[in-house]
Amino acid sequence: MLTDKSAEKLPVPKGKNRRSDRYPVVVPVKVKWLEPRGAGVIEFAEAKEVNQHGGLLDMRGRPAIGSVIELTNLASTKTASAQVVSLRPSKKSEVLRVAVELLTPSETFWGPTFRLKMAIDSLLKLEEAIRSGGMDPRVLREFRDAVDHVRKTAWALQELQERQIQQRDTATVRSLLTEERVRRATQLSNALASDLDSREVTDGTIGAADLFRAIEGLYLRFVSLFKIRESR
Repeated sequence: MLTDKSAEKLPVPKGKNRRSDRYPVVVPVKVKWLEPRGAGVIEFAEAKEVNQHGGLLDMRGRPAIGSVIELTNLASTKTASAQVVSLRPSKKSEVLRVAVELLTPSETFWGPTFRLKMAIDSLLKLEEAIRSGGMDPRVLREFRDAVDHVRKTAWALQELQERQIQQRDTATVRSLLTEERVRRATQLSNALASDLDSREVTDGTIGAADLFRAIEGLYLRFVSLFKIRESR
């Protein structure tokens, strides 16, 4: 799914009755609805501005205001029901801008591009709050480490995609992703060790038993790995 490169990176300001900001994206969708006489209509359209409550579609058809339509995200094949709330003229005379409201709000229906734009906006707002001070140093350190992990992973995934498009070797990038997981796991293990020493993690901590079993399985695999190496 691709973002609209000509669109602004910032969210589209809320309208008078809009519950949250819309974000500019390009999401191909299939739209299905029934005409007043019962005839079924299927059209392929593009969502150009979206939020978790709905969006603005560029399409040629004219579903009735108030009617319920079915949307299918063509990239993910996820479906959602929505209500048509308004019809607006577009700069392109043959295209109509149809504003829809999802019957069930969703942060995932419009796909990862929309979620990334929301995350970027949230991080920018969070940065302002962090600058005001008053943050727990440990929480701030965990946040910094998590952001650093996401940054490195995003870079590696972008490099992987570019190499796949150019039909270049991807082995080194996959190795970088593995190394980053190992680094992050080591970092989290050290942090958890400190929590155990300070009794912040106990046998009553939710998920502690599952974590123990996962670490036990991981330990056995590492033992096998290093035994094999030592035998060579």
